[in-house]
Amino acid sequence: MRLNKLAAVVAGSLTITITGCSTPTSDETVPASKSAVGEVLRFTTGEVSIEVTIDEDNPATRDLVDLVPFTVRLEDFNGREKIADLPRELNYTGSPGSAPVDGDLIYYIPWGNIGFYYNTGGIGYSDQTLHLGTYDATIEQLERLEGQAVTVEVVN
Repeated sequence: MRLNKLAAVVAGSLTITITGCSTPTSDETVPASKSAVGEVLRFTTGEVSIEVTIDEDNPATRDLVDLVPFTVRLEDFNGREKIADLPRELNYTGSPGSAPVDGDLIYYIPWGNIGFYYNTGGIGYSDQTLHLGTYDATIEQLERLEGQAVTVEVVN
């Protein structure tokens, strides 16, 4: 008897309120993430500007576009790429790895940075290297971005 009274008191004192939740009906749709493919990011400092065309649609590319605008500093890494730390790590869950080629902008998961590859000879596929987009610039143009504040913005 005592247990039944306790259960009744506990049950009577519990109120669960759910607000703002609904299940879409057949007439409603859940919005999908906007594709990043075709977005153009401009990396600019002084008189030099390099445009990167996003040509993959995955969580990392969408998060990169959402992060814009931001500022980075590029430095050379190992005579192969110009790298820069991002303001924060990108969401990359479900993004495929890649075998980078010259002219690729990549995201390197372990360091949370981006890289402009210009000398990929001997570099193969890695799950840790995510392809973000492509650029068309000379090594001299890339070098002119080094060590300076580089502004990144969406141009389309």
